[in-house]
Amino acid sequence: MKKLGFGAMRLPLKNFEDKTSIDYEELNKMVDLFMQAGFCYFDTAYLYHEERSEEALRKALVERYDRSSYVFADKMPTVIVKSADEYPMYFERQLERTGVGYFDYYLMHNMGKDRYQKTKEFHGFEFAMRKKDEGKIKNFGFSFHDDARTLDEILTEHPEVDFVQLQVNYLDWENQIIQSRKCYETAVKHKKPVIVMEPVKGGTLAQLPEEAQKRLQEYNCDASAASYALRFAAGLDNVMMVLSGMSNMTQVSENVKTMNDPKPLSAEERALLAEVAEIINMRMSIPCTACGYCTEVCPKTIAVPGLFGVYNNYKVNGNFSRMYYERATFGKGTAADCIGCGQCVRNCPQHIDIPRHLQEIAALK
Repeated sequence: MKKLGFGAMRLPLKNFEDKTSIDYEELNKMVDLFMQAGFCYFDTAYLYHEERSEEALRKALVERYDRSSYVFADKMPTVIVKSADEYPMYFERQLERTGVGYFDYYLMHNMGKDRYQKTKEFHGFEFAMRKKDEGKIKNFGFSFHDDARTLDEILTEHPEVDFVQLQVNYLDWENQIIQSRKCYETAVKHKKPVIVMEPVKGGTLAQLPEEAQKRLQEYNCDASAASYALRFAAGLDNVMMVLSGMSNMTQVSENVKTMNDPKPLSAEERALLAEVAEIINMRMSIPCTACGYCTEVCPKTIAVPGLFGVYNNYKVNGNFSRMYYERATFGKGTAADCIGCGQCVRNCPQHIDIPRHLQEIAALK
């Protein structure tokens, strides 16, 4: 397979305020262009587009192309599964919605400390392996948003998985929350192929700050900002697929052009992307180095570096991630638990006013 996958979480809409108003005329054209260019991997999930994404791919792809001509990936909606008895219900509903007959790739959706514990309790991995034995799943894995230690735990306990889907891009490569590099290296250690999600970080790496965009244009005026992000992900040795959530024909056209023959980044280009990442990261407002000295003395066991990482990500892209907030506070104190004792400030090498920033984060939450 060529390495570009069609992510169905940002499909074209007739009304941008209504995620269910999918523009099928535009989507059909996008699918046709993608397939005609020799790409065949499609990725969806139960909850995308308010539960309309699976049906959309059935209409635009499954009902219009032979089953052997494409590769189809879907995900168990772990966030809404309340008991082991619900796995068969959701799985059969997905087969009905998509009409595919079987899933080439099937994932436990969005594993992290919290959802993994529930999935273990409900024996979700065992359920998926039974479906694999029945031929309803060809390859089984999971998508993941958490730290490398948790990923290592899951892969150690479940060596049977065939692959793992990770958020990988050059901006998050050394990010203390996303931990792209550490998670990628963990997958490599366990010999698991990686499917990349968010290579363009939800569009952040396609619409760069003016200074960063100027640097890329000076280097190569013919290359788009997004093309560098796709090539970064595709150039990693253990990456088997790079997903892109495409919303219009222009994005499909540009992406298939880049990924038809994704040239590895040169040393000069890698240095350039490091500069771009630095420009973006300058927007971060809290100079936390994640040394952890503050957590050693916090009477409320607040995971300060994790919360600051969530806040800094928010300052970069304007999106406060409640998912990462909840995972940073899982089993620990929250930003609102801070009592302002000041012990953390006295222990901080950067002399950060930690209680004040925790108040700001608590207000966002």
